[in-house]
Formats: sequence, structure tokens, C-alpha cells
Amino acid sequence: MLRHRGFTLIEVMITVVIIAILAAIAIPSYRDYVIRGALPEAFSVLAGQRVKMEQFFQDNRTYEGACDAGTVATLPAATDRFTFSCDPEPDATTYTITATGNAGTAAAGFTFTIDQSNVRTTDAVPTGWTEPAGNCWVVRKDGSC
Repeated sequence: MLRHRGFTLIEVMITVVIIAILAAIAIPSYRDYVIRGALPEAFSVLAGQRVKMEQFFQDNRTYEGACDAGTVATLPAATDRFTFSCDPEPDATTYTITATGNAGTAAAGFTFTIDQSNVRTTDAVPTGWTEPAGNCWVVRKDGSC
């Protein structure tokens, strides 16, 4: 009796279909996971910068000039995923610090802000994400904080 070894074309096609279905589920989930993992970088830098701004205010009784180089509240350097700015320039009683996601990274399309009243807002999200209803930093695709 002659014995054939190997796989039939049907068996190979079924295997390919199963792998395609698993990939169709896993790849988008993994991409969202990577994006969610990138966001806390902005949150921690913004919260830390807020503390520095308050320290500057305690020392000078104004926020003017707080983001300038050489001060205790010098803006942090851009990271791989985010760029930080004081926009608009701080005045005597107000400031807004912005974290903008860099193009070509997992954080692209996101913009987060914090101000002197500790109001945390999500100003922009990429396509497919929902902006949160309240004043908070979005952490999930459905807009939850």
C-alpha cells in the first residue's frame, strides 16, 4: 500500500483562513493597546510641569516667564511621542500647557492640555477615537477617562 505524505490544498486553505481571522482580530487590538500605552507619557509630564508652574508662581507671584529657559518651570524637552508648549504665553494669573502627539508615532493626533486650575482637557483625538464628554484626558477609544 502506497502512503502519501503532506497536506492537501483544502487543509492548507483552512489553516490560512484561520490565521487570517485571528490576525484580523489581534492586530487592531494590539494597535489600540500600543496607543493607550503611549498616552500616560503626556499625562505624567503635564502633571509634573503643573507642579513646576505652581512652584514658579510661589516664588514670583506671577506665571509670566515661567516657561522660559533657565527657570524652575522650563518646558520639558520633546519626547519621542509628544511635544510640549506653553500656548498662549503665561500671563500674571493664567497658563495653559499643551502636549501634542508627534506625527508618525502612536500618539499622533492627540492633544492634551492642563491649566492653572488643574483643568485637564483632551483637545484632539485621532480618527476612530471619541473625545470625552467632560474635562479629562481620554484613555480609551470610546472616550472614557
